[in-house]
Amino acid sequence: MYDKAGDCDDLRERLKRRGIELICPPRRNRKRVTQDGRKLRRYRRRWIVKHTFSWISNFRRLVVRYERRLLMYQAFLNLACPMITLNRL
Repeated sequence: MYDKAGDCDDLRERLKRRGIELICPPRRNRKRVTQDGRKLRRYRRRWIVKHTFSWISNFRRLVVRYERRLLMYQAFLNLACPMITLNRL
């Protein structure tokens, strides 16, 4: 998901080669239509992803990453996500 600045053919082609689908609203001066409105419904919900990352950044242990093992980092991440959910209810 990207904002209007990412609506260029070059970026679309590079991402397509990697198997990534670019979802972004079209620029006003776009001559060739690249998407219909169906995929932009997912774009409207991007705030969920952005807010989740900002909420996770409140946990210092996850931001700094003191753990050397990935398993321990994932354990703290799995502990933080339910805490975020419970605090938001």
